[in-house]
Parts: sequence; C-alpha cells; structure tokens
Amino acid sequence: MAPNEDAAPVAKGTIATMKQSWTDLFRWRQRVAITNEYGETTTEWQSPEPLQNPLKLFTQLSARDWVFFLVGLAAWTADAFDFHALSIQTVKLAAYYDTTKTNVTTAITLTLLLRSVGAAFFGLAGDKFGRKWPMVVNMIVLGLLQIATIYSATFQQFLAVRSLFGLFMGGVYGNAIAMALENCPVNARGLMSGILQQGYSFGYVLAACANLGVGGSTESWKTVFWIAAGLSIAVGLIRICFPESQQFLAAKRAGKPKVTPAAFFRETRAMLAKEWRMCIYCVILMTWFNYYSHTSQDSYTTFLLTQKEFKNAAASRGSIIMKVGACVGGTIIGYLSQFVGRRRAMVGAALISGCLIPAWILPTGEPSLSASGFFMQFFVQGAWGVIPIHLNELSPPAFRSSFPGITYQVGNMISSPSAQIVNAISESHHVRAASGDRVEAYGPTMGVATAIIAVGIAVTAALGPEKRGSRFETTAPAGAEQDVVVKRRESRSEDAYESEGQLEKGSEAKLEKA
Repeated sequence: MAPNEDAAPVAKGTIATMKQSWTDLFRWRQRVAITNEYGETTTEWQSPEPLQNPLKLFTQLSARDWVFFLVGLAAWTADAFDFHALSIQTVKLAAYYDTTKTNVTTAITLTLLLRSVGAAFFGLAGDKFGRKWPMVVNMIVLGLLQIATIYSATFQQFLAVRSLFGLFMGGVYGNAIAMALENCPVNARGLMSGILQQGYSFGYVLAACANLGVGGSTESWKTVFWIAAGLSIAVGLIRICFPESQQFLAAKRAGKPKVTPAAFFRETRAMLAKEWRMCIYCVILMTWFNYYSHTSQDSYTTFLLTQKEFKNAAASRGSIIMKVGACVGGTIIGYLSQFVGRRRAMVGAALISGCLIPAWILPTGEPSLSASGFFMQFFVQGAWGVIPIHLNELSPPAFRSSFPGITYQVGNMISSPSAQIVNAISESHHVRAASGDRVEAYGPTMGVATAIIAVGIAVTAALGPEKRGSRFETTAPAGAEQDVVVKRRESRSEDAYESEGQLEKGSEAKLEKA
C-alpha cells in the first residue's frame, strides 16, 4: 500500500462506526481524518511511527512539561492511596466497627457512586478556570476528610464521611490527566499515559506498604489514614507553588481573555448535542474498565486473608507484588499502544488477562500466588495504561478536563457496587481451603466476574472508535471559541461598515467635483 493512500471517510452513525472500527482493527495502518487550514477534511491511511527509545522520548519534554506531569502523577497517586487505604483494610474495619466485610464495602460503593458528581463539578471548573485551583481545593479537602474518617465514632458516621470523600475524590482524575498530558509531544503520549495511569497502582503499592508497616492490629487502620491525609494535603500545597497550565493560558489568550459562563455552557450544550454517541460509548467503556479493576483488586487482600488463610504480612506482600506488576504492565503496554494502536493494546491485554485467571486464583502458596498476581495485574493495568491518552484523544478538544473525568467517574458510579457484590456473593458461598476448612469463596467469585468483564472490554474496544495521534494542543478552552467567532463576525461587520462608508464618501466627492 502506497504511503498515505486515500481512505474512505470516517463513518457516521452507530452501526456504521462499529462495522468500520471492526474492519480497521485488522488493518495495520490507521484511518486518519486531516483538516487543512481552509477547513477541508480528507481521510487517508497512515502508518504508525516506529517505536522510539523511551529515554529519547523523555528528553522531548521540557522542564516545565515534567513539572506539570509529575504534579498530575502525584495527585493521582495520592488519590489512589486515599481510596485503597480503605479497600486493603476491610477486615480490620469490619472488626473495628463490629460489622460484616460486605457492610464495610458499602463505603466503597458510596465513594464510587458520588465520584461522578465531583467529576462533573471540578471537571467543568478545570475547563473554565484552569487546572490549578480546582486541584488545590480537591487535594486539601481530601486530606481533611481522611482525618474526619479517623474520628468517625459510629459506622453511620464512617459511611457519611466516605460519601463526602467520594464527592471530592471524583474531581482529581480529569484535572490530573489534562494537566499532565496536554503538553506532551504526540509520539510520547502513549508512554507518558502508561506511566501516569500507574499512579493509581503506585498509590495502591504505597497503601499496601503502609498496611504492612503498621501490622495487623485492629486499631492500626487509623495510622494508614493519617499517612493518606498527609499525602493529599502535601500535594495540594505543592500545587500552589507552581503556575497555571501554560497550555490552558495560551489557548485562553488565543481565544478571549475572559470566558463568559453563558458562552461556556452554550458550547457545552452544543458539544453534548453533537458528541452524545461518543459520550455514551466512553461511559460504557469506562464502566467495563472500572468493574475490571475493582473486581480484580479491591478484594484481593481479603481473598488472601480469608480463602488462602494468609497472615497480614503475607497478604500485604502479595498485594504489593501484584501492584508492582500493574505499574510495570501499564507503563509497557501504554508505551506499545503508540505503535500497535490504542484498541489493539486494550483488546490484547484484556484477553490475555482472562486466560490467566486459573493461575491467579488456584495456587495455594505465597510465591505462586504472588507470581500469578503480578502477571494478572500486568495485563489488567496494562489495558488501563492506554486509557488516559485514549480518553484525551476521543474527547472534544475544548473539554479535555471535564470529558475524561466525567466519563470515567460515571463509569465508576455504574460499577460502584462491584466490591460489595464480590463480598456479598463470596460470604454467601464457601469452598474448601488447602487446610480443609470451609472458607468464603472469594477466588471463584472474582475469577468468574473478571472473565466476563475481560470479554466485555475486548468486544467494546474492538467495536469503538480510535483517534490516535489527534491534535488538540492549540484548541481554545470551552466558551472561548464561540466568543472568538462572535468577535470575528463583529469585526467583519465593522470592517464592512467602514468600507461602505468610504465608498459613499468617494461617490459624494466625485459628484461635487462634477
């Protein structure tokens, strides 16, 4: 096939897009729509750029780019630590509040359920006011709510605080990935996206290390929450020390110095009317992905403690090794997605993780379970490593802060009962452990659910769109573009009026001369 051969236009409509996406999945070249300076759009087949040395890609980021990336990564890591401080200590919290593990996971459900509200509010704030101050407020309030959790005297107070926690937790993801990735060079996005997404896994690793360090006593859960509070507040204070995103400021200046609320919401409504199919698709995709991660990881420590009858130290070590695999897999597969394509990377990783399920739940010893957990999360979070940049590329360019955050958190809201469902089914069914004891069936429950989810991800990604390499660096923020159009129209009207006036004056002068 000749270089840049003409291709059929990108399909319109749901069924046509699914058919085109399925056939394109098996073509090495990618169908790319190109718009020239006159607004004319053509479509052609483009070959992916060869993979570059990761160290060379790192050097393409300036010092300022690295600062924004690392702050975004730190915010996402602290966010994950805050969340997993609860999920890995379910057994301790159940003993502390004298309730069941299923009831404790109600707090996880409430947190995930309300994250979408925070994502909508802080995401729109990030698109309108910038990335800096919404994130500062987010992180400091998250730390304060972690402290409030420690002082919750009753289980009802505990659930109420975790609900509020979900509201503010939801605002972190969209602003963090927009700030971290919007200045990345195009060919470095896959690698940086994979590294960024693993902030979530790294947060889990840090929480598991803290859990290992404080020991297995019932009261020790509070120490982990104090550490989480300190991390979140520290990230918020660090963010104050750095300026607003230069990309946001430059795009805003290129549009209009002041983005009016009316123009912002007018453009939001127009975007939803035009991109509703993309919104629904991304919500479905993120629902699958959130079920994927929460089903395979939130109850993993409980699985090792109950079904495999590990001590707290062994279960913590297994959780740490599992999430180290996630960090490695997300980085590598995110990097490879720049070459093999976003959808191929997600489909391949999801199917391989499904094949690893028996090795993940059947072994009985710590070494074998740790090894299988490492490779399972290598591919689970490997698929996740593509998500930050994939959502950014699918997003309407002016809504890169709100769109990824809202679709991600709405998917989180729909999948919010995942940990509670796993615990409820596991506690109501029993299997025989290696010791001969009857134990709760966490392994079979997690295995069956993860297999279904992996297939769902593979099918959804295979039939969905892809915009790898799309250009969004110079797009004005939401609300600015329409105001620019209005301003240009007004300017053209004034010019036309002045020209008309000059013509009239010229005609009058000629008449007088005659």
